[in-house]
Amino acid sequence: MSRDTASAERVSRYMRGRRAEWLAAAMMMSRGYRLLALRERTPVGELDLVVKRGRRVAFVEVKQRATRDAALFAVTPRNRQRVVAASDHWLARYAPRFDGVRGYDVVVVVAGPGVAFGRRRFALPRVYYLKDAFLHSYS
Repeated sequence: MSRDTASAERVSRYMRGRRAEWLAAAMMMSRGYRLLALRERTPVGELDLVVKRGRRVAFVEVKQRATRDAALFAVTPRNRQRVVAASDHWLARYAPRFDGVRGYDVVVVVAGPGVAFGRRRFALPRVYYLKDAFLHSYS
């Protein structure tokens, strides 16, 4: 694989990831969540989405893969540890007196069925939301 091909593939993956994050943000807002942060960088890692509804602040990991199962398997224990550590940092910085409920959710974006539009066919994405997809002990 040439350098140009590798670079083009990297850009393509980046753009698919950004699109998945925007779809996830739109879906969370349609469910009544307020978007607090998108692609928030912390010293220990990046948070894809931080959303809030009522007293619950959710740290959302967004995965886009070919299948739902592949996306769920991509949320590894190491990935979960990074999200928890980043959420601790985010709360310490932006909400030091936070006394609400925090959750760790996952949004999965997969290619859906094709839809005809004129002579072209487009694959509409399917977006799945898993509330409290993983838990964290606060001891």
